[in-house]
Amino acid sequence: MYRTGPGTPTLLTGRLLVFVVCNSLGKYLCKEIPFASRQRCHFPLLFKFNDSAFDASPLHFLVLLTALFDHVKEEVKLSSAETESNCSFIHPSAIVHPDAILGQGVSVGPFCTVGPSVKLGNACKLYPGSHVSGSTELGDNCTLMMGAVVGDDLPGRTVIGYNNIIGHHAVVGIKCQDMKYKPGNECFLEIGDSNEIREYASVHRSSHPNERTIIGDNNLIMGSCHIAHDCKVGDNNIFANNTLLAGHVIVEDYTHTAGAIVIHQFCHIGSFSFIGGGSVVSQDVPKYTMVSGERAELRGLNLEGLRRRGFSVVEIKSLRAAYRKIFMPSDGNIRSIEDRLTELEKDEELGRVSAVCFMIQSIRDSFTEDRRGICRFRSWSGS
Repeated sequence: MYRTGPGTPTLLTGRLLVFVVCNSLGKYLCKEIPFASRQRCHFPLLFKFNDSAFDASPLHFLVLLTALFDHVKEEVKLSSAETESNCSFIHPSAIVHPDAILGQGVSVGPFCTVGPSVKLGNACKLYPGSHVSGSTELGDNCTLMMGAVVGDDLPGRTVIGYNNIIGHHAVVGIKCQDMKYKPGNECFLEIGDSNEIREYASVHRSSHPNERTIIGDNNLIMGSCHIAHDCKVGDNNIFANNTLLAGHVIVEDYTHTAGAIVIHQFCHIGSFSFIGGGSVVSQDVPKYTMVSGERAELRGLNLEGLRRRGFSVVEIKSLRAAYRKIFMPSDGNIRSIEDRLTELEKDEELGRVSAVCFMIQSIRDSFTEDRRGICRFRSWSGS
């Protein structure tokens, strides 16, 4: 109510009441909504008020006002969420070069450094004391834990995909330890998506301009592992602590290593294989097999790994029969490995099983001129 004179109370008209309420609402909006978001806010209910609405009953007006206020609250909530997700946080003690490219929602913690040629994807998080340098690109949602170092000021490039975690004090994408590397040569590292590289692990770039160190997707690389120059690691592998890969090692998919193993340079580790703890692998490990030992020897099939990966009973039974024919022949005749593989390929039953064919090809490939042969079977004395 307002007074036109002393002691004369008068009810506000509908039009004046709307003016007073809208004026108060406008002050609230200017206070609560950031300027950038306020520019895009629209309130369609305001434009539905006409003269008849101004003179409507108090109840009708209250319903309209309530709907308007709910609309405004939703706008404020959406605007705040959008602003928060798009904003990047850079701690005052961090050093981020002005030429670095940062996506939306990036968080850079205390005492981090980001170099001039770095590109960070959306929602990347750099925990305190982590560093990204050189020509390095991180995809969306990557996390660098405290003390992690990614990239190096060398010719070449480090590219890391989406959803990767680089653990505490891990070192990824730095100069290789190959004495044949010539300073000034380009060197490269490519890492796929959804990998977890744990604390104190190291992954080096290639040693030659025409080579790449490559890691695929969904790999778990546990603490203190080392992946040297020019290695090729596939998908869905698990490397337990202190797994050490020398240069040019190729690891296929779904392999599993136990702790403290060493793999000689240029070895080839087949899919679905298992390497026992403390092993020294100096020759190829065929698909589906299990090896262990100070000089790793074949110990049979990786039966538990095959079951876990969904191999059927028929496939596992066929692989066991094939393994016996290759490495444990019952006829007692000592024939070459090539003769045994050829005989197995001609088997009417086993030769038609795709898993058996893959294992045969894996073994045969290991005996080509540029390969190291396969790990020996303990009682196998054939050539």
